[in-house]
Amino acid sequence: MSTPARLYHHALPRQGAPFAGPDLAGCGHVWFDQVMCRDRAGREDVLSVGECDERVVARLSAPRAPIAGLTLDRPRIMGILNVTPDSFSDGGDLATVAAAVARARDMQDADILDIGGESTRPGAETVGIAEEIRRTAPVIRALREAGITTPISIDTRKSAVAEAALDAGADIVNDVSAFVYDPELAQLVAERAVPVCLMHAQGQPETMQHDPRYENVIFDVVDHLQERLETAMKAGIRAENIIADPGIGFGKTLQHNVTLLRSLALLHDLGLPMLLGVSRKRFIGTLGGAEVAKDRVAGSVAVALNGVAQGAHILRVHDVAETAQALRLQMALTTKDTM
Repeated sequence: MSTPARLYHHALPRQGAPFAGPDLAGCGHVWFDQVMCRDRAGREDVLSVGECDERVVARLSAPRAPIAGLTLDRPRIMGILNVTPDSFSDGGDLATVAAAVARARDMQDADILDIGGESTRPGAETVGIAEEIRRTAPVIRALREAGITTPISIDTRKSAVAEAALDAGADIVNDVSAFVYDPELAQLVAERAVPVCLMHAQGQPETMQHDPRYENVIFDVVDHLQERLETAMKAGIRAENIIADPGIGFGKTLQHNVTLLRSLALLHDLGLPMLLGVSRKRFIGTLGGAEVAKDRVAGSVAVALNGVAQGAHILRVHDVAETAQALRLQMALTTKDTM
């Protein structure tokens, strides 16, 4: 836990003309001219960019390094390709390798394909290593054999599963436990020199929604991700290969999720690219009145655009075409090149 003296630097994002400040985290469509300095004692101070420490401004504004060859000067879409029988939204939809390849071909607007073989929805049980490899590695290999060159992310907590996926042609590791579940995964990522997404989660999927509590959810999430960043770098992973994910819905109540989403820009204080995964999650159904996960497309797009307005670099989504269409409009209305 951080001491009350630690300052958290929250750029106050803006979109559209007059573009009177530096880009936020290298995003050409979001800028800032003020920074809020906050601490756990409740103190807040809003400074202009000119009044703020140059090192802080540099950390908040610096372009993030490309991930798997993808520049992050515009939002990127990570299409979800779950090959699980029990995922909360699309479990069982892709029962064969051929079905998974067909779905990938339909995701023409996806910049990254995220392949998952273990559901981490609330209450989900752990899948054995051999079964998770059986579900994921053949799909990744088939995608490559089909000529699909889109960067592939393996969504797993386990080093053996990630190793099999990387051998089959994956490019990125997406670990919802941020190396807590399997510390050996950090060494694998370092040895392969591949990008990794580190997500905040409180507890394990089986129990994470059993009364989650925080002292201050925003600061607690940032502190945890900072600690996992330092762990990753000590393992030999370069900072430019690390992505941060606040873990919306993972060990968080509805109010925790909303509070985090309102203050997403605070994550840029880590100096890392930000991934946001909110697609079809329960809080969207609760607030939007959609009990069935597949009926939450509009709400998912709305929350994704709110994240983009705060400088999110990668959106992990089920509904790729709908999100891509919304992003094209968002970029046309807010980027410098179209003014």
